[in-house]
This record gives sequence, C-alpha cells and structure tokens, in this order.
Amino acid sequence: MKISLLGFDEKTATFEAASSVAEGKPVAITANGWVQAVTSGPFCGICKNVREGFAAVQLSGYVRVNYTGTLNVGYQMLAAAEGGKVTVDTANGREYLVVDLNTTANIAGIILK
Repeated sequence: MKISLLGFDEKTATFEAASSVAEGKPVAITANGWVQAVTSGPFCGICKNVREGFAAVQLSGYVRVNYTGTLNVGYQMLAAAEGGKVTVDTANGREYLVVDLNTTANIAGIILK
C-alpha cells in the first residue's frame, strides 16, 4: 500500500485491565473503568499497551488487527474471535470500515468508531 492511515483519528483511553488483556487484542468494558479480553461478540477497542495492571485502549481511528475467516474491504459487521482476532459476525458484530487487508498475514486495517 502506498499510503498510510496510521495515526488517523486515534483516540486512546486508559482502563484498569483484567489479566487476560494483551496488546493488539480486542477488549470490552466489563465494569466501571475495567476492560477484559474478549473472544466473541462486540468489542469496544484494541489494546495498544498493558503495564502494571492498566491498559491503553484505542477506541477510534485506524488500527491493524489479526482476523480469521473472510473479510472484504468496505463496511463489515465485526466481532471478537478466538485467539484475540476479529471476524465477520452479522448477528453479534458491530459495523466497522475495513480499509485494507493483508490476506497472506490475515491482518486487516480497520477504522474504529
């Protein structure tokens, strides 16, 4: 890809983190100010960093995530999947814009909102 969307509309917030939270993986809010890793259903953002029990979670903007299944560019209903990935899930997902795909490495560039 000859362009870069890194940094576009990035908004990150700090939450207390369950021990399951890991960098690069989808997370969900589970209590006031708390996030945990999710392996199915909707996610609020992608963990950017974990340190001393706190997680920096990207809530909007462009992010690269691992995916499973078949994704296409354009708007897709995405949800968390096993292994800290995302997948298409029209029943339980949330709509995100998929702007680029690396089908060899199964990495998608998506716009969080």
